[in-house]
Amino acid sequence: MKTEVTRITALRRVRLPAKISAVIAVGLLAGWLGMLYGGHAKTDIGPADVTFSLRPSLSGGTVIEIPPLGTLHLDSHAGPVRIDAQVTQIHPEPARKLIEDPSAVSHLTSTVGADIRHGFIVMIARAVLVGLACAAVAGFLVFRSWKRCLWSVVAAFNGMLLVGAVGALTFNPQSVAEPRFTGILVGAPQVVGDAKSIVSRFGAYRAQLAQLIGNVSRLYDVTSTLPTYEPDPTTIRVLHVSDIHLNPVAWSVIQQVTKQFSVQMVIDTGDLTDHGSSAEEKFANDISKLKVPYVFIRGNHDSADTEKSVRRQKNAVVLDNQVKDVGGLRIFGIGDPRFTPDKTTRGDDVDAREMLAIGHGAAAQMVASRDAPDVVLVHDPAEGQAFDGTAPLVLSGHMHQRSTRLLASGTRLFIQGSTGGAGMRGLEHEEPTPFEMSVLYFNRTSHRLQGWDDIRLGGLGLTSAQIERTLEHDPDRPIGPLPPVTPTPSVTATPSSSNAGRPG
Repeated sequence: MKTEVTRITALRRVRLPAKISAVIAVGLLAGWLGMLYGGHAKTDIGPADVTFSLRPSLSGGTVIEIPPLGTLHLDSHAGPVRIDAQVTQIHPEPARKLIEDPSAVSHLTSTVGADIRHGFIVMIARAVLVGLACAAVAGFLVFRSWKRCLWSVVAAFNGMLLVGAVGALTFNPQSVAEPRFTGILVGAPQVVGDAKSIVSRFGAYRAQLAQLIGNVSRLYDVTSTLPTYEPDPTTIRVLHVSDIHLNPVAWSVIQQVTKQFSVQMVIDTGDLTDHGSSAEEKFANDISKLKVPYVFIRGNHDSADTEKSVRRQKNAVVLDNQVKDVGGLRIFGIGDPRFTPDKTTRGDDVDAREMLAIGHGAAAQMVASRDAPDVVLVHDPAEGQAFDGTAPLVLSGHMHQRSTRLLASGTRLFIQGSTGGAGMRGLEHEEPTPFEMSVLYFNRTSHRLQGWDDIRLGGLGLTSAQIERTLEHDPDRPIGPLPPVTPTPSVTATPSSSNAGRPG
């Protein structure tokens, strides 16, 4: 008899945890499915109808879909739930007023926060209610017990609290100020094929790229009115381009960006041409069409004649081992020492170690002359490393891969990709080299970089576009003294794409 009692007691001890686990599992699973099913809401935000919804995700975040233009990605939070916001309809008349009337944009700025908050609250409320209802129904159907049904609801509610806590603890308000835009232009030309196809479709492709960046920048200008860092009228807006390499498409894109982003100055860190020959000099004539100052330094593919052709443009400022005040910024620029007028190879006799040594010499001369620039321009980032501690920002190119990092003494080294898609050499890869440029925002009083918008367009024949905003987290950081001359072998850059062209 005792043995039987003992066996029954043991079975109960085993069954109790199993029953509790089953109740919790049913509550969590049903609550999770119900939360995803019910977690959606529709609201009006400015001229658009927007639908909010919850989606399962390993990395969390927020995705804002704006068909057919593309998608905004925000690293807003971590966790198993992603927030999707899709623009389902844009009303033409309010949208037109928003673009044309500055007061309409100001009104949207004051109301967009409340509109988003309303949609988000409705979505969360629906998700919780439907999730708890599903947990209750599932608990009753599985266990046929009101008591266990109640415990299933409690388990679901606790699971939702856990998801909410993870999202709240990992919430990143900075993500709204640093969005990533990706998109595809509908009806764009097909991928370019052979050379004959390139020539026959070049005009149409050029127009499509210009229209693409216009559409994307208009969209980005609207999204930038969210309550985050917004460049004010006193901000100095500078467009940084580099390594155009004789690609005429670049001029169309530069003109669009200059207009849409209200750029006040263009800085070109070299390699405007491919060989620096006299036949290439006319390529610089498009500079005068930009109607804003164009600051230029020579790259290793440019020549003294290239400098002269740029200098002939009325809005051009050519720097070669000198400092000038341009557009409210004090800028030092030095031309690349490497150039062979009959350059037939892409190799250079001067390696990164020697370029760094040359840079240290130029930096020492600049410091000795007591010129304290806001920005330093070099073509090769290996030379740019030598200016660490002499200025807050060094702009360079050459690598055809965009990247940026803070150097040891507080100077930011900014390496631009190829604004010309590496020229014709951009077709050497399975995927063409992308067009890259950046809009830099400077504080007019401190002359310090506050943030930048990285713009990336798909290479020749492609129509993808991405705009990503980054803020300078410590714009007024102290800049250290000139570091000692300790050359390093090379520059390590983190590319923004895997298909960038070879430096040249």
